[in-house]
Amino acid sequence: MTDSGNEAIEAAARRAEQTQDRNIRQSPDLPELPIAGDTANLREGASLNDACLALLPLVGVWRGEGQVDYPTIDGPVRYAQQLTIAHDGRPFLFHEARSWLLDENGEVIRQAAREVGWWRPQQDDTIELLLAHNTGILEVFYGEPRTQTSWELSTDAVVRSTSAKDVTGAKRLYGIISDGDLGYVEERAMVGQPLQPHTSAQLKRIAG
Repeated sequence: MTDSGNEAIEAAARRAEQTQDRNIRQSPDLPELPIAGDTANLREGASLNDACLALLPLVGVWRGEGQVDYPTIDGPVRYAQQLTIAHDGRPFLFHEARSWLLDENGEVIRQAAREVGWWRPQQDDTIELLLAHNTGILEVFYGEPRTQTSWELSTDAVVRSTSAKDVTGAKRLYGIISDGDLGYVEERAMVGQPLQPHTSAQLKRIAG
């Protein structure tokens, strides 16, 4: 991961030549809302709130592949993911991730995990990340920037529905890596296992 803000800005400008005209897909059949809409493109829509400047490199639509592994599954398993991080001008970011499993040829097997939530930067430079998962898990992460282009967070609270898997904690690291992609790794403690690597992926910016 690069620590140079200037290098990150220059790399983002080069990537923007391919992605700057794209944004979150919206249906032409829906009327416009009378309020500011979400944007994953810093060149369109509301201006990014100053409180979110430390998270600016994350804003966009990202897509790529990774793998999931854990002692309780027959892995590693290949998967793909699309991650959207957007804003509406207020001091938080919207987060949505959709994943699907792939076979050895890269063909879709089935849909997999979904999560939605909010990045909430605080005045003391800490970050709250609130995530709700389709599996019945609610998580509150706290963390902080490690560099200008990387962020580390750990769960402070995990709430489970009665039908959810036994998850007790998680840790995530996001970062812009040298070629401008977004990399992330997640550790997870669940079903009686201690905190350990669970998923990792490398995502390319496709919009923003």
